[in-house]
Amino acid sequence: MSVADTARGGSAAGALSMLGAMAIIGLIDNAVALISRDIGLWQFQLMRGILCLPMLWAASLAMRQPIRAVSLRAVTFRSVAVTIAMSLYFGALAFLPIEQALAGLFTSPIWILVLTAVALRRPVGRVRIAAVAVGFAGLIVVLEPDPATLSPVILMPALGGVFYAIGMIATNTICARETALTLLTGIILCQIVVSLAALALLGWVLPAGEGFLLRGWTWELGEAGLWLVIQAVGSLIGVGLIIRAYQLGEPSYIAPFEYAAFISGPFFAWLLFGHLPGLQQLLGIALIAAAGSLVALRMREAR
Repeated sequence: MSVADTARGGSAAGALSMLGAMAIIGLIDNAVALISRDIGLWQFQLMRGILCLPMLWAASLAMRQPIRAVSLRAVTFRSVAVTIAMSLYFGALAFLPIEQALAGLFTSPIWILVLTAVALRRPVGRVRIAAVAVGFAGLIVVLEPDPATLSPVILMPALGGVFYAIGMIATNTICARETALTLLTGIILCQIVVSLAALALLGWVLPAGEGFLLRGWTWELGEAGLWLVIQAVGSLIGVGLIIRAYQLGEPSYIAPFEYAAFISGPFFAWLLFGHLPGLQQLLGIALIAAAGSLVALRMREAR
């Protein structure tokens, strides 16, 4: 078998791995809306993290891969950025349809381009600038911001996309020598610490309120218990498949397949809640996917 055939086979396997990951994520992200009925965001992240840690430890033993960080400062910075991104995204899932939350988070390739140009001072070219404009237009179309009823909630997923982009830039720069298990464990530990602090704040300093973001600790899990286990196991499998996808195929080829979440997410939303996106949301999703794919293809050509 030639090198070219091997590369094509690896790319195909990587694409299938990414599609599998997006199918799982489409389900478990919809589960957050079900979990939010019984417990709050911070209890959800804390309990999910506690469930994930033994599985990460078992994976470390099975793969004979150490979890200890090469640079604790770099891993901490990345973990904080991704934790903020995921908290904003999960928080938005309790209030917004999944296609709107996904649209905000999946602007991250566009934000990566913007931050690379501004912070790292790297040239981006006219085509990539056009991709940013198209992606931003798609975000506006999906979110449908109404100045008369504008709520901070609608901006949460887009802000999550910014912090997720910061985390991904850190992955390829200051965290390049870290293993996938180290980076994943860093995120889980950071989410546990942040969630403990938030729960303590809500319990002792501020009065706990109603709703996903302000709800304190509760012992009555209701149906959230089962979905928490599904979310924790699904998260690790999904992230593992994403990592495997990028190991098997060229990143610029694999990245556009992440937009399959725009299919699996709304599909499971329809299956669980009977919700379907409208034509305007579908148009916006297409614009965001086109912009992200264009950025990935231009990166491929540059290489």
